[in-house]
Amino acid sequence: MHTYLDFEKPLSDIEGKIHELQKLAGDGEIIDTSAEIEKLKTRAGETLAELYSKLTPWQKTQVARHPDRPHFVDYVGALIDEFTPLAGDRKYANDEAIQAGFGRFRGEPVAIIGQEKGHDTETRIRHNFGSARPEGYRKAVRLMELADRFKIPVLTLIDTSGAYPGVGAEERGQAEAIARSTEACLNIKVPIVSVILGEGGSGGAIAIATADRVYMLEHAIYSVISPEGAASILWRDATRAKDAATNMKITAQDLKALGIIDDIISEPVGGAHRGPQAVVRKTGDIVAAAFADLGKLEGDQLRQLRRQRYLNMGHGA
Repeated sequence: MHTYLDFEKPLSDIEGKIHELQKLAGDGEIIDTSAEIEKLKTRAGETLAELYSKLTPWQKTQVARHPDRPHFVDYVGALIDEFTPLAGDRKYANDEAIQAGFGRFRGEPVAIIGQEKGHDTETRIRHNFGSARPEGYRKAVRLMELADRFKIPVLTLIDTSGAYPGVGAEERGQAEAIARSTEACLNIKVPIVSVILGEGGSGGAIAIATADRVYMLEHAIYSVISPEGAASILWRDATRAKDAATNMKITAQDLKALGIIDDIISEPVGGAHRGPQAVVRKTGDIVAAAFADLGKLEGDQLRQLRRQRYLNMGHGA
């Protein structure tokens, strides 16, 4: 059974009826329910398409956070061969929120870095819900520097509500680690491509998303702060997160119009969790095309163009 979001209740009701009728048929009931099931399936498809044709920014936020949405491990498992994870920042510890390593993407070597949120209680706790500590960003820097040394392109997959704000993280230099990671993105002379898979929150996202090409999934969000955090600051009321989401311009469509991202990766009707294999495959195609395009540029030119890209943001806004 699917995990339904608040706005999906009409769909939940219809699919619940389908499930009941299918159970009756499976229990050997004499009444033929096949025609009614087909009608309900058609209605469910129409309802799903209608709901997802007019999502608000807050509803997109809910979709971006859906627990069944494919995560870093799903993309690596489907797109990367011979993946070899590397652990630790060589300074303090290994942070499981950021996963990183080397592998082969469609036959070519690649460094891959990204946040992993986890898919159940145990893994969510182990990965700290995708919120990295300073050692996670220092691990990312270590991987980027290795990739630069061996001229290996970098792929980063973003899915975090933000960097971890705990006391220990701040004591160990969270802001400095994020800044160093952003600096590493700007300094390396190899192609770097980033994809926002779900949430792209604050400096925790930009630390590994300062790239030559930045793509977002259709229902992903990318923002300087979470809607709840913005509502707490602006109105002293976290329940106004819906208003904050609308005003902050956090959707892929908004950010494409503003020139912050390069393109949008479409999702199946109902979100990436309803067709994960198709989304992963499409993402792989777009990343491959980006690497092919960026591979035509020399290292110094790549770095200069990347820096200029971010210097130009906001001009004329």
